[in-house]
Amino acid sequence: MVAQTVVERPKSFWAEIDGQRMHYLKAGDGPPLFLVHGLLGGSFCWRFNVAELSERHSVYAFDLPGQGLSDARRGTNCGMQKQAERLARFIQAERLGSVDVIASSLGGAVALLLAANYPAVRSLVLAAPVNPWSAFGLERVRFCGSTVGSLMVRCGLPFSARFHRIAVERMYGDRRRISPGTIEGYSALIRRRGRARSLINIFRNWEYDLTTLQEAIPRVQAPTLLVWGTRDGAVDVRSAEVLMRNLRNCQLEIICGAGHLPFEESPEVFNRLVLDFIEHPE
Repeated sequence: MVAQTVVERPKSFWAEIDGQRMHYLKAGDGPPLFLVHGLLGGSFCWRFNVAELSERHSVYAFDLPGQGLSDARRGTNCGMQKQAERLARFIQAERLGSVDVIASSLGGAVALLLAANYPAVRSLVLAAPVNPWSAFGLERVRFCGSTVGSLMVRCGLPFSARFHRIAVERMYGDRRRISPGTIEGYSALIRRRGRARSLINIFRNWEYDLTTLQEAIPRVQAPTLLVWGTRDGAVDVRSAEVLMRNLRNCQLEIICGAGHLPFEESPEVFNRLVLDFIEHPE
């Protein structure tokens, strides 16, 4: 008889960091591996990755405060730097020692800030990380953080099903790869009460956080793998070249035809790249 691998379903947990509740999924056993989502995402983003990665690692898939299933109190700073600090406190509270981190988009910036300031990060895999050198989106961020833009976000974000569909479709290089339930899953997260308020808070901290990030990146010691899709319309793939010049130990993998979410669009390829790299990062 051929032995069959039993895939453990992730379990749901809550942590309290500085009085703020943070939800996360945990699965597997082995070296700790963090999964950090991007803007308007959550642990839901990693639904095609957790099972395979947890066969060899203890996987923690987070919902950062103000996103996913983690609500944030009014006035909570949901910016990149503060989220990095929360993950650092989680590492300390759980006594995890060193961790590997996989992160996407905004979560990539959070992971870079975490690695720059806390030596507990052993390696990084960053899918199209937000960075100071991307030519995309800054004007939109500024507008959405303005008085008029904020009003539009508050009025439109929770209610526009058409916006939710278009937003997800634009993240993919090939819309035919959008699996059933994807748009509905993201829409449910976007509709959560207080989500618009947290999003506006992120936008208003954006430029300060990017300045902090630019100063922090040269301090990152962890070996880093950048993963980009050739059809990424959210974070400019050309910024990968500048990131590689500013990171001490960095590699780049390009996934042809993928958009901004290669871990969803090409999960088999992405999972293989991740496991090969974090188990042999040097």
